[in-house]
Amino acid sequence: MCGIWALFGSDESMSVQCTCAMKIAHRGPDAFRFENVNGFTNCWFGFHRLAIVDQLYGMQPLRIKKFPYMWLCYNGEIYNHQTLRKQFEFDCQTKMDGEILLHLYDRFGIKKMASLLDGVFAFILLDTANRKVHVGRDTYGVRPLFKLLTDDGFLALCSEAKGLIDITHGMGTPASIVPFPPGHFEVFDLKPSGKVQSIQMEQFHCCRQQPSHAIYDTVEKLPISLDEELVKSNIRNLFENAVRKRLMAHRRIGCLLSGGLDSSLVAATLVKLAKEEKLPYPIQTFAIGSDDSPDIVAARKVATHIGSEHHEVTFTVEEGIEVVKDVIFHLESYDITTIRASVGMYLISKYIRQKTDSVVIFSGEGSDELTQGYIYFHKVSLMKLILQWTISVQAHFVSLSFSLELRVPFLDHRFTAYYLSLPEEMRVPRDGVEKHLLRESFKGLDLIPDEILWRRKEAFSDGLTSVKKSWYTYLQEHLESMVNDDDMEEAYKRFPHNPPRTKEAYYYRQEFEKHYPDRAQWLSHYWMPRWIDAIDPSARTLSIYKPEKDQ
Repeated sequence: MCGIWALFGSDESMSVQCTCAMKIAHRGPDAFRFENVNGFTNCWFGFHRLAIVDQLYGMQPLRIKKFPYMWLCYNGEIYNHQTLRKQFEFDCQTKMDGEILLHLYDRFGIKKMASLLDGVFAFILLDTANRKVHVGRDTYGVRPLFKLLTDDGFLALCSEAKGLIDITHGMGTPASIVPFPPGHFEVFDLKPSGKVQSIQMEQFHCCRQQPSHAIYDTVEKLPISLDEELVKSNIRNLFENAVRKRLMAHRRIGCLLSGGLDSSLVAATLVKLAKEEKLPYPIQTFAIGSDDSPDIVAARKVATHIGSEHHEVTFTVEEGIEVVKDVIFHLESYDITTIRASVGMYLISKYIRQKTDSVVIFSGEGSDELTQGYIYFHKVSLMKLILQWTISVQAHFVSLSFSLELRVPFLDHRFTAYYLSLPEEMRVPRDGVEKHLLRESFKGLDLIPDEILWRRKEAFSDGLTSVKKSWYTYLQEHLESMVNDDDMEEAYKRFPHNPPRTKEAYYYRQEFEKHYPDRAQWLSHYWMPRWIDAIDPSARTLSIYKPEKDQ
């Protein structure tokens, strides 16, 4: 995991501009480089490194003797880089997974290059010989990337929006900062002045399509059959392969474990494969919650079952409330449910960084969107869900505030493509049980305890505390005194875009504006359960929510 930053065509003093790159220093504590492009004095790369692969040659921008005219800054992991090296007989100079981008680009061009990458990534590839700048991002946007482009062709790019908000430019009107679209690449012409002109924006992969790199995968082409036993076998094989390929690391691997279905499957499979691969250390698992948290209890059962080195992080309500401001800063968002969920993620990430040596952290994120895990999905047509499906790995931003790298097997390209190719009737909840197909696929294997395999969905922010009093209730009670009634009456005037309707929402918006003034458009709308009458984003407020008896 790293932080990337680049400017093309800046008219302002670089001594001032480069300070903006330091706002993402938390993404890479191991090394930093700031470098201008030969022949283009107003084009710069900034790079913060978290060393995961190739400790010796991992600095960027990456340049190699074979392609002296190419400059590469990328953030991510390419899991099939060794397979592609062998398949196309590339003569690589380093062990860096990212070097494969240069060889693929030289051989096939930008579109095929991007489509052959099995991994998570955001890249900036400069080709000075052909005066082109190429930018791209992985299918689900697991690795973030933000873009600022002015009307006169000044381009700025960064892993986080906070690295761009203070960038100065010669235009009279403020430039918008937008997330680069997942699954796309963009090509810019590079002018002698260093400024650019966009000439191509194209999607290279859609989540419902079998990825181009599948033909080179270690799991061969799957048999085409809707026999349920064969489908379940395919799901198991692809999921195990998704975890196995993500073992690529020179740093210690750990796993978040909430005690829910998704994180438990990831942790159990990870422990199993770590033993098979003879990793020289036990897998550490991490759970967080209050003393009476149902997640803490469930995670403890799973850890005992799979034999992980388990860590429990307990926190008080006061400790959680204390970090809300930091969470908003790192998230770059004022979305209610995202902030609630990210407090626990922030605290557990802090613990992992300060108390352990695990750096590469596996997570069960992405499964709920893929397998219809949210409780309100019982009420929605799957086609509506797919058409409106977007993935946002918010834990990525919070975990990186403590220089951790997040890995999400459920968002593996082949796994998601196969799962979404199955008929709707196989994927929808059955008998009131969400993720029924996924649960059935691992039934009878003793991979995780049966009570966990069939444990109902509990949102991460809800599972932090017992049903007797939810985390969101504590937050609302505390923030009630932080915002007065007069503020709420003026909320629609002060915040015309996404006006806050509660004091909790008002407080979040107020803190967001302190760091990111006039950037409210970054959030198009508040996340709220659709297709059901919801008054709050917490699942515990829904009429269909039924707590476990022991909660």
